[in-house]
Amino acid sequence: MDSHHLRYLGAMGIQVWRQRQSANADRAPAVEVGGVPLGENMPTEVAPGWEELAARVAGCTACSLHCSRTQTVFGVGDREAKWLIVGEAPGADEDRQGEPFVGRAGQLLNAMLEALGLQRGQVYIANILKCRPPKNRDPLPEEVASCEPYLRHQMALLQPRIILAVGRVAGQNLLKTSAPLGRLRGIVHKYPDTTIPLVVTYHPAYLLRSPREKRRAWQDLRLALKVYREL
Repeated sequence: MDSHHLRYLGAMGIQVWRQRQSANADRAPAVEVGGVPLGENMPTEVAPGWEELAARVAGCTACSLHCSRTQTVFGVGDREAKWLIVGEAPGADEDRQGEPFVGRAGQLLNAMLEALGLQRGQVYIANILKCRPPKNRDPLPEEVASCEPYLRHQMALLQPRIILAVGRVAGQNLLKTSAPLGRLRGIVHKYPDTTIPLVVTYHPAYLLRSPREKRRAWQDLRLALKVYREL
């Protein structure tokens, strides 16, 4: 582990440990989205290509959020990544720049990934919503319903091996539950209708306000890494 990986751990006084490569690291799990297998034979009408999907998102008017957005925030990262990171919705910085998790929360997310030995460019990062809700309020059910097909199509193209949901809103919406964050953490879930393991942790913005919870967040990250290595 190089010095970059220590940024998140060092601030918390957590002892550095080394990961081992799983013998099955390159084996992707059999997964489905909406009952359709995620594989090379997925029909294009179910999951359009990346560029076509991005264009659809950019021009989306499915809910009222299109009236107040600066631009949509499609997602960013390696389109062949094994890790999918899902947050809640764009904030003011994301709305301006068109990229998820920028600013201080994005810097902390980068440090969290680096603590796992991952660079931002090695994962794919997306949100439940592609447009910023006014005043950063929680997404409304109808907004989530309008955006969900886009995220599921991204998953169909990406075929992730593991999903890390950051924050209560992301965890609840991905898992279709109203359970509080405390009950979602520490458990390996499955993304609905798939075999993709899903781990829930704190949102980086929350950790900036409550730095004492960073140690618990590290426990979540270690759980996600353990699951990933055992796939």
